Formats: sequence, C-alpha cells, structure tokens
Amino acid sequence: MEARQSVVVVIDSLNGYLNAMPGERFLVIQLHELLSYLGQARVATILVSAHHGLIGNQMISPVDASYLADAVILMRYFEAEGEVRQAISVMKKRGGAHERSIREFRMDNGHILVGPPLREFRGVLTGVPIFEGKSRSPRP
Repeated sequence: MEARQSVVVVIDSLNGYLNAMPGERFLVIQLHELLSYLGQARVATILVSAHHGLIGNQMISPVDASYLADAVILMRYFEAEGEVRQAISVMKKRGGAHERSIREFRMDNGHILVGPPLREFRGVLTGVPIFEGKSRSPRP
C-alpha cells in the first residue's frame, strides 16, 4: 500500500476476509487496527459485507463492523410490480446529517441511477414492500 501510495482500499468481501482466517480469535481487533492504520494514512477504506437473507427482515451479518465505519450504506433487493429491484439508503454517517430516504438504485449502460425517494412504499427494507400510492412507481 505505501509503495503504491494507495488512496483507496476495498475489502470485498468482509465475509471472505473473515473466512480466510477461521482460527484467528482476535480478527475483529485486527480489522480495527487495520482500519485505524489506513485512516491515519488518509486512505479511504470500503468494506463490502454480504448479509445472509436476500429478501425479508432476517438479514444476518457475519460480524458487526458498523461501529468502525464513518458511513454505512445499505443496499437491498425488493420486489415491486413483478420485478426484483434494488434500494439504497444511508443508515449511518458520522459527523453530520445525511439523506434519510430510501431510494431505488439501478445500474444501466455504465451509469448509476438513483431515483426519487420511495415514499409510496412501506416495508422496502424488509424486501416485501407494500405499495400505498396512487400511481405506478417511478423508475430512476
């Protein structure tokens, strides 16, 4: 990292990182030390953590590293109008206010599209939303 003067490190996935060292008892402490070191070196670190449970409210993480994070972004699948869609929301942002709405998220032709807040739905984070609006839901 230092030889290359890295400015961003991505650990994709945190699950794989944890599984690579199954006998390590102090893995969470080691992860904390690594993130502290990278932070002091002014390196932005992105941790990707896959949760068990695609749809529904039973999402289980192999380790809770959210207390180490400056920001936590949740991406979920949900079903609407006979399609599997994706939603994005900021669950935590240290050091200031953040966007609290849940929005539809898509990647299309090399572009990231974030739609308006999903205000006509209730239950998007459970993966089983209930449409409470009058019109068809907008696409980003």
